[in-house]
Amino acid sequence: MNDFAKFAALSPTFYADAGLKREQFMDMSIREMWQSIPRIAGPAYTVSCPPGDNLMLHAAIYRAKPGSVIVVRAGDTRYAMSGGNVCLTAQQRGIAGFVIDGVIRDVAEVRDAEFPVFARGVSPVPGKKKVLGTLNQPIICGGVTVNPGDIIVADEEGIAVIPGSQREDIWLLAKQCADKDETRTLAEWQANHCTKIEQLLQNLQFEM
Repeated sequence: MNDFAKFAALSPTFYADAGLKREQFMDMSIREMWQSIPRIAGPAYTVSCPPGDNLMLHAAIYRAKPGSVIVVRAGDTRYAMSGGNVCLTAQQRGIAGFVIDGVIRDVAEVRDAEFPVFARGVSPVPGKKKVLGTLNQPIICGGVTVNPGDIIVADEEGIAVIPGSQREDIWLLAKQCADKDETRTLAEWQANHCTKIEQLLQNLQFEM
């Protein structure tokens, strides 16, 4: 298992259970653009685009390394940041997927190609290509500060941003949570859960 595959093996829920702060999970409005989307994980290649312009995302697909997750701060949600051809080109170049604080178009093409894209929604209107933004600089996406090289883990449960400096520690704690969950039966969970809930209610002096 390569370094990023091990991050993809664990749901964002386990990173939350491992203590990754709420502030490291993107706004829930940024979600999968097609059903049964696979989980993706990889280092963030960050993009910031001015309102109505998608030039920098189009540039990023030729600059990001294979395995990267391109993370985009769009200037607004009126204009699409990418369409089918951009997504397919990124896919051919080995990009793991897109996470866009903005909108896309050509969803049917993206779905048919099975290229993972997480975004706020869809607009048929393409952005312009007239204004420079930034590449591989810190951005805010979905309310989270994302630095180049942070590990992005995204699936239908949500989008986790794991700081690069904490990646191994967070992964190990998440793996321990996953292993514990896998070995515990439902009956064991129910027994422990019932005892815990009743104790909490008693501590709060709830009577019923």
